[in-house]
Parts: sequence; structure tokens; C-alpha cells
Amino acid sequence: MKSNILYACLLFVIMACSTSKNGQSALTADGKVADDYGYSQTNPIKVGGGTNGPANEHRYLRRLTGPNGESIAYERLGSCCAFETKNSPFGSGMLDRYEIEIDGDPEKKILYINMYDEGKLYAPKGFLLDGK
Repeated sequence: MKSNILYACLLFVIMACSTSKNGQSALTADGKVADDYGYSQTNPIKVGGGTNGPANEHRYLRRLTGPNGESIAYERLGSCCAFETKNSPFGSGMLDRYEIEIDGDPEKKILYINMYDEGKLYAPKGFLLDGK
């Protein structure tokens, strides 16, 4: 019980100190995927799902490939970037940060994923989405 109260207080403090607007569109006006889609805390990948959010994150990440179909590896770096959402029991959520490594590419990429809010899913620039 005390840990739940402590967690709620900590989440409130984080929300009070930092907010992130997640209203930016994944697409540009001409219908192309925005350059910052997934790469920015202001334009995260919205997998949604509430209690299924973590599973949705992994399901999405397993569908990602490199630009030529290369396999990827991913590692969760942690949470960041508090924001308001009606899809969390606390009224707020945090984004998850993942480090992505494309097979054969030495440059690692960081993607931001919102597991609370749902949106149409696209592949960020430099990736493809497999139809699995």
C-alpha cells in the first residue's frame, strides 16, 4: 500500500515537472511519414493497449526491419517524458525509449513509444514494417 502511494506521488511530481505533447501527427501534410515520427518524444509511435501496452510495443518492434529488410535487435532503455493521457489509470503516462540496432549498420537509433494511446502505425524513417 505504501509503495502504491509512493509511486503515485512520484508520478505526480514527474508530471508536474515535465510534460510532453503527443499530439503531433505521424504524417506530413503531403501524406508522408514525418521525419521525427518515433524519433521524437513529441511524435512517438502510439501502439496503445492499456494493460496490453508492453505486449503491443514488442509486437510492433518485432515487425520492424531495416530499410532493405535487415533484421533488427532492440533493447528497452527505460521510461521518460511524462505526458497526460486519459488511457492511463493515473491520468498520465510515460514514453518508453528503445535502442534499435539494424543488422550491418553500426549506428544505433533511439525510438520513443507510447503504450497508452493508439494511433495508426507506420515505420519510422530508415525502417520498414513487415506484414507479420
